[in-house]
Amino acid sequence: MHYIISGKVIKGDGYGKKLGFPTVNLDAETKEFPPDGIYVGIAVLDDIKYRAGIVVGPNRKIEAHLIRYNGDAYRKKVILEIKEFLRKFKKFKTEKKLIAQIKKDIKKCSQA
Repeated sequence: MHYIISGKVIKGDGYGKKLGFPTVNLDAETKEFPPDGIYVGIAVLDDIKYRAGIVVGPNRKIEAHLIRYNGDAYRKKVILEIKEFLRKFKKFKTEKKLIAQIKKDIKKCSQA
């Protein structure tokens, strides 16, 4: 599996940031996506590579948490390289359970 997704960063709903895990949301130029899920990957922003947790969600919503990035990426181009499938996309019953799962996902992405 090897996918490259590129696009400009657009404003999302701010939910990731609210949970403590800000994401970049992409208006993807790419037309081919992997199945919905959570992936380990690399993000390139301003010619700098970051390890990333990448979400391919319903309706082709693409977002990524760039590990150790805390700048303003709005309107910038980002290239996401998907490396490995972590798990299926799913809804969680509570924010607490979602946060616990995100922490596990990010730990795996940091080590990949």
